[in-house]
Amino acid sequence: MAAGDKTLPRITNRQARRLLLAAQGLMEHPGRKLDQPGLLALIKQIGFVQVDSINTVERAHHQILFARNQTYRQKQLTRLLERDRALFENWTHDASIIPSAFYPFWQRRFERESEALAARWRKWRREGFEYYLEHVLQRVTDEGPLMARDFGEEGNKPKGGWWDWHPEKTALEYLWRTGQLAVARREGFQKVYDLPERVVPPEHLQPPPDPAAFTDWKCRSALQRLHFGTSGEIAAFWGALAADEAARWCKKALAKGELVQVEVEGTDGGKPRVCLAFPDLLDSLDGLADPPARLRVLSPFDPLIRDRQRLERVFGFTYRIEVFVPAAKRQYGYYVFPLLEGERMVGRIDMKHDRATGTLGVKAVWWEAGIKPSKGRVGALEAELERQRRFTKAERVNFDDGWQR
Repeated sequence: MAAGDKTLPRITNRQARRLLLAAQGLMEHPGRKLDQPGLLALIKQIGFVQVDSINTVERAHHQILFARNQTYRQKQLTRLLERDRALFENWTHDASIIPSAFYPFWQRRFERESEALAARWRKWRREGFEYYLEHVLQRVTDEGPLMARDFGEEGNKPKGGWWDWHPEKTALEYLWRTGQLAVARREGFQKVYDLPERVVPPEHLQPPPDPAAFTDWKCRSALQRLHFGTSGEIAAFWGALAADEAARWCKKALAKGELVQVEVEGTDGGKPRVCLAFPDLLDSLDGLADPPARLRVLSPFDPLIRDRQRLERVFGFTYRIEVFVPAAKRQYGYYVFPLLEGERMVGRIDMKHDRATGTLGVKAVWWEAGIKPSKGRVGALEAELERQRRFTKAERVNFDDGWQR
């Protein structure tokens, strides 16, 4: 069926926003009490939490979880990762924290990625890292958890940053990405590597599913966390499938009646987009609750933000991270955070936690077109910044002159 066919069920733009917010854990009230089982359930619901090294205000994974529940504290995630082992670190579309219950599916991914990753890294990283694989793996086996700084001859020490790894560091990362090592914990955000059998609970160290079961789980679980999407969006969710694999799965599921086509309205008033959904989604459209009215800061790596085209199509919000844009060419700033209010993206904020002075400094806020900086809205932003201050343990919030743009 073609886009615009009136026989297709239609999801309005408001419904689409609420569905995406619900899928990403943003429809529950952010002030509800969150215990350890609740945090694990939240991460299972959204699928994974991306990890990033930039620490402008707080690490991305902590900010992602705090946006969904503002009783969340950083030590809760550490316990689930390092004590309970209910979570593990590996790769989706990027480095991520993933429920350990999903580990068998990563076993299949490790097998699929090993050759392709080695081929890419021979060109990208320093040559010779494969020479060190056996040596690095044997040292971890014999000595226990090790960090990259425990390796590397003097002549092999990197001169730059993450892009200039020494061969042993590259070997460690390759062994981790292919499941031969696991991240036991982090120290100062640096990975500590160990054998998977000493990190992942035995009940999750199961043989990988067969290829068909792997594809079915990846597609089905992705759509459960998207609510609606194209085959390309389904393929991209976990970063583990080629587009043609997901397209074939969708075609078969559609033919069997396991999926339906729907039209999804955007914000621009143009033709609705044809997407796929599970049939029971249609029964829930009339009962979608109102989202929390609270104004919240989102991480640039928030799963709601990740798909920039979908963000613009459904929320009418254009966003990019300008970290790698030369300062003179930036439209907003180095690391600018989107602002969510209810079901609308209402602006963005340039702020930084200066740990030396204990200040959460606000350089600028840009409100979206049509969003008025009323007294109530500015008060809601100030209340959110106070919550951010407490979460990051800053001592005070400071506003630059002319901070409202």
